[in-house]
Amino acid sequence: MNNNTTRPLAAFRRRALIACLGAALATPGLAYAQAQDQAASPVAAQMYTLRDFGSLEEQFAAVERAGIESVELVGDQGIEADEMNALLARHDLEVVSSHVPIEDLRHDLGDVVAYHRAIGNDTLVIPYLAEDARPDSAEGWQALGEEIGGLANRLAEDDMRLAYHNHDFEMQTFDGRTALEILMEAAGPEVLGEVDLAWVARGGQDPADYLEHFDGRLFAVHAKDNAPAGTAEDQRGFAIVGQGVLDWDEILPAAREAGVEVYVIEHDQPKDAQAVLTEGNRFLSEVLLADVE
Repeated sequence: MNNNTTRPLAAFRRRALIACLGAALATPGLAYAQAQDQAASPVAAQMYTLRDFGSLEEQFAAVERAGIESVELVGDQGIEADEMNALLARHDLEVVSSHVPIEDLRHDLGDVVAYHRAIGNDTLVIPYLAEDARPDSAEGWQALGEEIGGLANRLAEDDMRLAYHNHDFEMQTFDGRTALEILMEAAGPEVLGEVDLAWVARGGQDPADYLEHFDGRLFAVHAKDNAPAGTAEDQRGFAIVGQGVLDWDEILPAAREAGVEVYVIEHDQPKDAQAVLTEGNRFLSEVLLADVE
């Protein structure tokens, strides 16, 4: 399977956005509104952000209110596929991906595939490694990458894709290379990256520069921000995207150059999850629209 052609989401949406802008001379007001809608379309909400926001129905309603049309799930969110499909339809949402623990992929791959095929999702993401599961050597990260590559090859047989989401511990270096670089090289091209930009920065790397390692293999970026040092301690030091210290003027062009498909808004411990989504989507939509004007 060719990961560059199986789901050309970003290219399609850029073409649609340009088409809307091209109609501006004839119907400028309508064209601008259409362009805003298209600019927002590559944005998704990571449901972990909303885990304390009431029922799943209430969480999806919050995503809808924010003007976001796509979600990244946390596993199966604890419900059956038919119920998930009904909720998604009710709130006019689509699933772009889901975070699935590596243990589920190792031991329940068939059930995982069946569920996500039933809800129209073709991209799974390994979200996190427990501390006792993290390799402590370059050889260990290479072996893990090879295993993940094997899982991706099995998923490809069912027309599904696998991505890997980082935290700061994958920024540990071995002879000048980060653990994530080692893992991704060993995994091979079937495994895509979901780069969490705030954690990259916390791991001591420059997010814009680091995205160069994912040219052609960047499924998504987790769009969240770091607050200034010593602030937002009740939110684990995170900020709404665009309101922290990350340099988005450098990051977003680098993500685009690497072929990013979707920008996933996330906050690990939000004080106001609705504001995280609404203000984050407004920021991203404005800058993505400005990029094509």
